Amino acid sequence: MTRFSAHEPATSSLLVDDDAVRVTRWDFAPGAETGWHRHGLAYVVVALTDCPFLVVSEAGEQRVDVPAGTAYSRDAGIEHNVVNGGERPMSFVEIELKR
Repeated sequence: MTRFSAHEPATSSLLVDDDAVRVTRWDFAPGAETGWHRHGLAYVVVALTDCPFLVVSEAGEQRVDVPAGTAYSRDAGIEHNVVNGGERPMSFVEIELKR
């Protein structure tokens, strides 16, 4: 799978980074992406807006719609790229668990 992308990057703002957690706010224009990455820690995502994720991995593309105000958790895992697959800006907070 090609790792090249013409998408603009999402912006991240580090909110907390201590012994227990790393908390990052992510903001995406329509079509913006995180870039390819792999989580080395378990994490929780809290959607601040409706988030029409397009998750790209070696397995292909998967559309995941996460409503504003909801959350999900994942273990450390596979390499992937998250793209705003919608027509409006989207934002979420990612909480990586260090313990």
